[in-house]
Amino acid sequence: MSPEEFRALFPALASTVWLDTPGCPPGAAPVLDALRTALSDWATGDFDWLSWDAAADEARRLFAGLLGVEAETVTALGSLSEAAATVAGSLPAGRIVLAAEEFRSNLFPWLARHEVVAVPPRNGTTHVADLIDAIDDDTVMLAISEVTTREGQRMDLPALRVATDRVGARLFVNLTQSLGALRFDYDAVRPDYLAVHGYKWMLCPRGAAWLVTEPRRVPGLTPLAPSWKSTPSPHGYFGGPPDFADTASRCDTSPAWFSWIGACASLRLLTKLDPARVEAHCLRLADRLLVEATALGYHRVAQGPRSHIVVLRAEHPRRTSETLAAHGIRATTLADRVRFGFHYFNNDADVDAAVAALHAGKNTE
Repeated sequence: MSPEEFRALFPALASTVWLDTPGCPPGAAPVLDALRTALSDWATGDFDWLSWDAAADEARRLFAGLLGVEAETVTALGSLSEAAATVAGSLPAGRIVLAAEEFRSNLFPWLARHEVVAVPPRNGTTHVADLIDAIDDDTVMLAISEVTTREGQRMDLPALRVATDRVGARLFVNLTQSLGALRFDYDAVRPDYLAVHGYKWMLCPRGAAWLVTEPRRVPGLTPLAPSWKSTPSPHGYFGGPPDFADTASRCDTSPAWFSWIGACASLRLLTKLDPARVEAHCLRLADRLLVEATALGYHRVAQGPRSHIVVLRAEHPRRTSETLAAHGIRATTLADRVRFGFHYFNNDADVDAAVAALHAGKNTE
């Protein structure tokens, strides 16, 4: 599928320059159609709740195929924090190393259960070398986001895998801000745990998330919220002792049906895309914005490997936000920065619009 064909599936793009996928993307037509059908069937009573309930298992299969893992290693959850909390409750005692400026869904679950070594930023960003230096023989795991939400910084995951292997520590990787736009080389990273909430770059409704566990770690998984979904299929409803499944589905949470119905539609859409082409497209647009913004006097917050998320310093964030809105651009301004994200549905005209808005913002300073 070409970028133009993909773009045509997003109705919101007819009137908005959408560069805010790091927050949330607009809805794709196949996902919206699936949800409208479910709502219509609910309204008329012409639905089968067992069919709705099966959507989480179907999404598990589709997600596993997309990532190239076995479905038996995939847990279906409702959020990144549930995935992190599940792992946190399944670990032996020891220290967790992570970035002090991590997104809270990949921070608070570890703080609640373990001793944490929070690596502070240096010159405003977290450095891979500092994370590696913090890993020692007392480290049980490193928890890291491949691309950071606040800086758009892409971490060197293979280097971090080497560092954890050196001391026998585990590796938890959060792909919420990358999977769907960037390719993930599972064999190069070999994470013990991999988590992603699908409502950003994977275009799902919020409430569909996955945890992938390395097969030898699956027996050690402890359900965060044991329920009828924790047992082997076919699931029973009443009575009996806890009989957890042998697969990673033992940690499934009871599914919010519409989230998973939408997730199936989004995953079917993503399987039609060439991951290498998607990544090249997203990185090219991000690179172009960075070059042109730099020429205007803006500076990237993070250095290091490029990503599809560009975060620039903004001396007057409120004014920048107003200027972007006036140009019909959806982006996010934070305390001292402005963030743009490029998906496969974005194009050069979106970059032109962002550059024009940034130029206008400079002229009003």
